Amino acid sequence: MPDLKTLVLGRKDAQDLDTETELPHELMTVNMGPSHPAMHGTVRIVLTVDGEKVVKGDVQPGYLHRCFEKESEYATYTQIFPYTDRLNYVSPMINNVGYAMAVEKLLGLTGKLPRRAEYIRVIVSEVSRVTDHLTCVGASAMELGAFGPFLFFLKAREWLYGLLEKVSGARLTHSYVRVGGVNKDLPDGWTGELALTLEQIDGVIVEVEGLLNGNRIFRDRMAGIGKMTREDAIRWGQTGPIARACGVDYDVRRDHPYSVYPEFEFDVPVGTTGDCFDRYLVRVEEIKQSIRILRQAIAKIPDGPIMVDDPRVALPPKHEAYNTIEAMIRHFKHIVDGIKVPAGEGYSFVEGGNGELGFFVVADGTGRPYKCYCRSPSFVHLSTSETLITGHFIADVVPIFGMINMIGGECDK
Repeated sequence: MPDLKTLVLGRKDAQDLDTETELPHELMTVNMGPSHPAMHGTVRIVLTVDGEKVVKGDVQPGYLHRCFEKESEYATYTQIFPYTDRLNYVSPMINNVGYAMAVEKLLGLTGKLPRRAEYIRVIVSEVSRVTDHLTCVGASAMELGAFGPFLFFLKAREWLYGLLEKVSGARLTHSYVRVGGVNKDLPDGWTGELALTLEQIDGVIVEVEGLLNGNRIFRDRMAGIGKMTREDAIRWGQTGPIARACGVDYDVRRDHPYSVYPEFEFDVPVGTTGDCFDRYLVRVEEIKQSIRILRQAIAKIPDGPIMVDDPRVALPPKHEAYNTIEAMIRHFKHIVDGIKVPAGEGYSFVEGGNGELGFFVVADGTGRPYKCYCRSPSFVHLSTSETLITGHFIADVVPIFGMINMIGGECDK
């Protein structure tokens, strides 16, 4: 009975030949997404594969574009806040803060906001950072078959969403921050609820780490996959957890301090290998560090106003708007014409959930910006995905893409 190679090749000396080189084969083009659940709804990757190995990947982010930068030219400075929510809709409070800081820079209000307003901004930003990392890690684990950690982390995220809803009135897109401060003060007893929630989240993290850190399947799917060197991370403009997993010790909160972050003690976790497993470890450690910041902020938050006392940006009190013609006119002009920002250019940046999040605003002296550009980290990170997946197997695309944590709303170019 002839062996398999003889049957396939029809030659007596087939056992001496390399089947892979002699058998006829060709590259195949397949679509991964947008219907694939790991492609986050709109992303399509056109893969050129040699068997199961990716030779080339054309990453197409799809059409989750809300035209943020163009729409901002037609809205007042205050009306833009709902647009920023829809950039990274998993951690929108950070977007609110970053945009507000850019406008405040043009108005000369940097460093002049009430301390309570600054503390509230830090608190809602760090809560948003935690929800962002919980979503990324939970969803990435679920996409590899670990459904339990996904449910645990999403449960914790819902606790925080409930608290943010009490603050802003909205579950997801909050539009809470304002130029010069915040929209309203924290509800009575809110910080106490947050403190109890953080204790519960501590327990959830222990559960998830116990399920994933030593899990053979999870480690095999993540360790050594999608590696990026420190040099490449810097060359490609990577920031946030992706860069820190490669050994780039950079965090805007520490290296370019803003708001009241210099008053808090926290560590910046840095990885060594730059693979998917290090990105996972960095994100989990950042959750712990954000909780550390939140506990300090809860203990030290001062009393006082939550909006700067500047008639250029602050609405008059309601009872004045209802009873005096001057306050009514001021209210009307503020809402209809917008905040009058002096002509000039300003760039401000913060540490977003996925890295450096910047806003560049060009003002022409009217109540609407001439130009509003967003330096969105997800757009920068997505540009590396083709390089990262090349040479890996099709199954490796899932953890690589998941730990990049591409948010489609930020890919608005």
